[in-house]
Order: sequence, then C-alpha cells, then structure tokens
Amino acid sequence: MLPRRIYLASRSPRRRELLTQIGIAFDTLIFRVPPREDEDISEAALEGESVEDYVVRVARAKAKGGLERVGWRRMMPRPVLSADTTLDLDGAIVGKPADAEDAIRILENLSGRSHRVLTCVAVADDQRLEHRLSVSTVRFGPLSREEIRRYVASGEPLDKAGAYGIQGRAGLFVAEIQGSYTGIMGLPLFETANLLRGFGIET
Repeated sequence: MLPRRIYLASRSPRRRELLTQIGIAFDTLIFRVPPREDEDISEAALEGESVEDYVVRVARAKAKGGLERVGWRRMMPRPVLSADTTLDLDGAIVGKPADAEDAIRILENLSGRSHRVLTCVAVADDQRLEHRLSVSTVRFGPLSREEIRRYVASGEPLDKAGAYGIQGRAGLFVAEIQGSYTGIMGLPLFETANLLRGFGIET
C-alpha cells in the first residue's frame, strides 16, 4: 500500500529535502512570487505585529491558501503543509534580503551577536488548520566585512530569511545554536512529524 501523500505549499528546496529525509511523500503547490504575489499569502508584516504572531500568521495563511488552491484547481484532496521562517533581532522581524546590499547590512547586524530563528509549520485539510512553532537561538562569531562580501557574492543568502543558510557556507559563521537545527533550516522535523501524525500521515 502506497503512503498517503501531502501537498507542500513551499518553493524551498530545503523543505523538500527535509520531507524526503523523513519519508514523507508530497507534491509541490506553486504560488506566485513577488512582485505579483497572491494577496492572501502576502509576507508583509502588519503594523505592531510581534515576530511570533507574524510567522504563525504567514504559515497558517500559506496552508489555508494552499488548501483553497487545491479546491480551485480540482486537485486530489490531501493535507497541505506550509512553513514560514523569520529571524528576530532585538524584536525586529528580519526576512529575506531585498538585494546584495541588504544582505550585507543584515549580516553586519548579525555579526558577533545572538538572534532567534522562528519557524512555524502549519497543516490544513478540509476539517481543520493546525500549527507548531519552533524557536531557536543562534550566535554568530565576529564577521569581517570581507567574509560577509565573499559570502554574499556566492549568491547563497539572497533567498533566505536572515540572509544566510546554516546548512551552507554560513555554517562557518555559527558559534553556537540552542534549539532545532532543522527548524533553523526551515522545517523543524520533530514538530512537523508530530503535526502530520495528527492528520494521519506517518513518517
């Protein structure tokens, strides 16, 4: 008997790799991307919104939006999984850099300091929408401007929250982590597996 499949409402190759790692069968749902993104899954922060509220709202909106698109496109009904990752530096939301200069600015701010990485994973089906939140702390060692410029020139940070990927070259910057390594990557596997079990999806 084939395992139950889910839909993954994310373009992230890291999330695809992590789901594959734990044996989850999935198909990818595609949303539009900026500047013509779908309004119901906008990643713009609301005025006065906390980092926790922001990341939970966006992940849940992506799961709900994915489920609606399954219906609109007359696809096979299955649970939809989504996730959103953001950084918290001194209470400020740090998302993906707008360009290379923005990535340099973000990394200069992270240099020699600790920040939080929040990833919310959400799952929706036609009965309910549930989520789990993973919060980790990452401490960077001091970074020279040359190190930052070389890293940004590699192109790796340009599509990642906080302008770095811990599983890539930026692993060299990390002096200490507390929490979930896979959550920092973008999909906390412990929380994901427990959430999926509640929807009848076994790893």
